[in-house]
Amino acid sequence: MASSLTKDSVRPGTPGSGKTFFGHPRGLATLFMTEMWERFSYYGMRALLPLYLVAPGGLHLSASTATAIYSVYLSLVYLLALPGGWFADRVLGPRKTVAVAGAVIMLGHLTLALPNAGTFYAGLGLVAIGSGLLKANISTMVGHLYDGPDDPRRDGGFTLFYIGINMGAFAAPLVIGTIGENVNWHLGFALAALGMALGLAQFLLGSRHLSSRSDAVPTPLSAQEKATTLRKAAFWAAVAIVFYAVVGVSGVYTLNWLLVPITVAGLVIPVLVIARMKRDEELDRAEQSKLTAYVWFFVAAAVFWMIYDQGGSTLSLFADSSAENSVFGWDFPVSWYQSVNPVLIMALAPLFAWAWLALARRGKEPSTATKFSMGLVLIGASFFLFLAPLSIAEGGHKAAALWLAAIYFVQTVGELTVSPVGLSVTTKMAPAKYASQMMGVWFLAVTAGDATTGLLSIAGVDLDKTGIVALEAVLAVVAGVAVWMYRKKVKELMGDVH
Repeated sequence: MASSLTKDSVRPGTPGSGKTFFGHPRGLATLFMTEMWERFSYYGMRALLPLYLVAPGGLHLSASTATAIYSVYLSLVYLLALPGGWFADRVLGPRKTVAVAGAVIMLGHLTLALPNAGTFYAGLGLVAIGSGLLKANISTMVGHLYDGPDDPRRDGGFTLFYIGINMGAFAAPLVIGTIGENVNWHLGFALAALGMALGLAQFLLGSRHLSSRSDAVPTPLSAQEKATTLRKAAFWAAVAIVFYAVVGVSGVYTLNWLLVPITVAGLVIPVLVIARMKRDEELDRAEQSKLTAYVWFFVAAAVFWMIYDQGGSTLSLFADSSAENSVFGWDFPVSWYQSVNPVLIMALAPLFAWAWLALARRGKEPSTATKFSMGLVLIGASFFLFLAPLSIAEGGHKAAALWLAAIYFVQTVGELTVSPVGLSVTTKMAPAKYASQMMGVWFLAVTAGDATTGLLSIAGVDLDKTGIVALEAVLAVVAGVAVWMYRKKVKELMGDVH
């Protein structure tokens, strides 16, 4: 990307003055490449994960156990984004936190690359911790490059940044997936580590171009707070170590002793966080009203992500066992399905942005509630569509790859009516007191959705059976209709937010 840096005139004192990245501060190139390589490592490993878990040459687990592990892992990544933001705000600052996160993620992938089942779960834990630390802070640093929310380049900068995300997500399954499936699983995980190493190197070499604000610790812990935090952390760590040591020595330990507490936390913590905000007497009536409206969007998003994220588990495992993964007689790795979504995002996102603007000019842009309703109906429709290849497989035949591609297409269209809209409405409806925490709350909707999937899998529910797929599809459509029916009430609660 170095060739894209050109001389341009920018305001004195603007981060990255001098050379620019497509007219944006030069630091955006650093963050663009860092995030691209981090997403390359993350989505490459994610594409391999459920396949490795069920493969005879991998851990050879059941499909339900693999889905539970995959869902709990995703739930943990998004759950840890909240403490990840806190850690940067109170301890290290965003830039140092991201550097630490990159190193932890790389170490996690290297641990996954070891041919040992015992260390595999430790590797997953490290990647989840590192991803939580990074996810909460790298977008914040993009914002630091600009002169506040009114900088006309800001939206364009975030657009470029998200292109980097999808470029990494698109390439990862094609490279890491192919090597992992066709050559060696652990070599695939090692390639994910290499991707993160390249991203970390890019970040360290280019960090001098970032804003000085990214080095600041906004609200540092006092000495007393540090001591109290360390005591609490040490206490709970000791409790966990003693508990699992006792369980292990007693001989009753199974994987569910680890999965169930994380899954329950993924469901309980989002409820506790929102309930704590709702009980805050410092919030005025307008803020409380907006928070009530936000609960609607939060629950809708949790239902959406519960189904959407099964694209990497339930759908992927179905493709592995019951689909004809070929086009015109040419076979391709199952992990390649995970490249369908990012390439569609890159193709369709500009069209959606243009459509919303065109409708807004005519005063016909759908409300936020209507967009969420559309997303829920579409994600439900994708699982109604899933019933067709399921029926084909139950008849003893292999389902065509185009069925799966069609499902991913419908899900991507649904994502474009929920994800960017949800991010936007989260920033608009956040009470002033919780402005920096609300993005973490939005991520908790993903946590709740994935935790629900994990809990169903732990309970032994087979998520690729016709009955449960139809039930999930109906749930999403009913939720979408409910949001649409109450859209006027939600709009009233939103107050001055449009």
